[in-house]
Amino acid sequence: MTVIVINIWVGVPYTLLQLTGVLQNIPAELYEAAKVDGANAVQVFFKITLPYMLFITTPYLIATFTGNVNNFNIIYLLSGGDPVTDLSSTAGSTDLLVTWLYKLTIDKQYYNIGAVIGILTFVILAVGALFTYQNSKSYKDEEGF
Repeated sequence: MTVIVINIWVGVPYTLLQLTGVLQNIPAELYEAAKVDGANAVQVFFKITLPYMLFITTPYLIATFTGNVNNFNIIYLLSGGDPVTDLSSTAGSTDLLVTWLYKLTIDKQYYNIGAVIGILTFVILAVGALFTYQNSKSYKDEEGF
């Protein structure tokens, strides 16, 4: 629970600054044209604001997801990945792939397993990020807004 609260405490201000900048950057002409055409607030939100925000923030969302998968510092500094429930296990209850990788390589000296986990984590995240970005409107239509 503490890890979630700290992640929110660290991440929300940056995300709000990002979204505030995006909202302030939406051209006022779009809202004026919608008002002239007789659109209500719900239509304006779903036809102008939300698509514009998703168009701009897709790369940011991908980077944030990747950063959260690799969130080493908060997990390791708060709990160290503990508690380990099974004595034969190398991973604790609060370990992420990155903290487990650190334990495998530094504490247990299982360099071969650590290398495989590190490479697989990179490949999965890179392929997922590229696939998501290439299927987004930010990639397909760079001049969309």
